[in-house]
Amino acid sequence: MTGSVQRRQPEVGKRYDVFHTDCPARDVVDHVTSRWGVWVLISLRSHNLRFYELRDSIQGISEKMLAQTLRALVQDGLVWREVEPTTPPQVTYGLTDFGQEIGEPLTDLFDRITQRLPPPNSE
Repeated sequence: MTGSVQRRQPEVGKRYDVFHTDCPARDVVDHVTSRWGVWVLISLRSHNLRFYELRDSIQGISEKMLAQTLRALVQDGLVWREVEPTTPPQVTYGLTDFGQEIGEPLTDLFDRITQRLPPPNSE
C-alpha cells in the first residue's frame, strides 16, 4: 500500500472547510506556506529549473528538504516534473497553471515586502 492521500471533492455548492484538520485544501495551504514551499514557487515563477539549479537559487535549503518540498508540490498539482532519460537523469521542474495562479499573490507579496524595506547596506 502506498502512502497516497485520497482527495475528497466537496459537494456541489459547498466549500472546503480549511479550518477542519481533515480538509484536503488545508494540506495544500500547508505545503504552499511551508518554510520552503513559498521559496520554490517564487523561484519557479519566471522559468523552469533543474533540481540543482533550483537548489542553488534557494540559499539554505538542503537537497533532502528540496526533494520533500517538490514531492508535496507535485502531488498537490502546483509543480510539474519532467525526467529526461539521460545518464544521469536530468530532472526539470516548473509551475503548472494552478502553481502559476497560486504563485502570483506570493510573488506580489514578496515584491511588496522588498519594495518597502530600506535599501541593504553596502558595507
